[in-house]
Amino acid sequence: MKAAFRAATALALAAPAAAQTTSTAPALPARAAVPSVAVATPPNGPVVSPPKAATPVPRRRHIPPSPAELRVRAANRAATLEPATGGYLNAVQVFPYSDGAIYHVLTAPGQVTDIALQPGETLVAVAAGDTVRWVIGDTTSGGAGSGSDETRRTHVLVKPFTAGLTTNIIITTDRRTYHLALTSTARTAMPALSWTYPQDALIALKAAAEAARAAQPVASGLAVDQLHFGYAITGDKPAWRPLRAFDDGRQTFIEFPASLGESEAPPLFLVDAKGNAELVNYRVQGRYYVVDRIFDAAELRLGLKHQDVVRINRTGQTASRRRPS
Repeated sequence: MKAAFRAATALALAAPAAAQTTSTAPALPARAAVPSVAVATPPNGPVVSPPKAATPVPRRRHIPPSPAELRVRAANRAATLEPATGGYLNAVQVFPYSDGAIYHVLTAPGQVTDIALQPGETLVAVAAGDTVRWVIGDTTSGGAGSGSDETRRTHVLVKPFTAGLTTNIIITTDRRTYHLALTSTARTAMPALSWTYPQDALIALKAAAEAARAAQPVASGLAVDQLHFGYAITGDKPAWRPLRAFDDGRQTFIEFPASLGESEAPPLFLVDAKGNAELVNYRVQGRYYVVDRIFDAAELRLGLKHQDVVRINRTGQTASRRRPS
């Protein structure tokens, strides 16, 4: 009995100590179970390997334009003429023509743009940078019943297949060359364009002034009975040899053949008593030389290796040229 009692007492005293020791130690968290993944492999099938990562594409290095390219771009921009509100005649954009200029033309799919050349101008060729996505043709208008090619007009017609296209065309004719830059937009198109020709107008104006000056009389206010024809013409006989010379007491007139304007005109030299020649000022009125003075001797000289020389001497006769009675 005593032995059993002692054992029970020792057990009772040891139990709280064990409980206290157990409670003071920190509890460790439970480790989560890692799920295992089972890869199903079909029986007798190929082993499927996991996809590999895509190989990165190396980026293309940007190469800046060369100085020559920059100069070409700047020159093209400076030479390009854009459509201007003040240049429209109704729906036709009218550009002033300048040799070497680039004309910017806006087009659109489903719409035809008419490029009208100068009346009477003959088309030689049309070259385009992109002939696959652009429709380019030509036609003519006018001149059907007139019988003159000067009223016939050539039209170059262009149309793009889609928007966002750019190209250029070069039009060559018997008179000039046109350079055009074409751009296709979604909806906006120029119906037609043409040119004015300032250089041609200037040439026509000069020709009209020369014709009017040639039609004017050599001198106004001349009295026939005051003209003196006492001049002798000697020397070589070129095609431009003068027909006669005369004066009115104040000016000397030298008359040439009508073909004077078809060849080089000879300069006029005054010759003094010692034989020295001096270039003199004179005007050309049609086929006449007009010298604002009276001279005794003069020479017309033309040529280098073989020089033609025609001499004009004043004979001193003062009798006027009169009709025989």
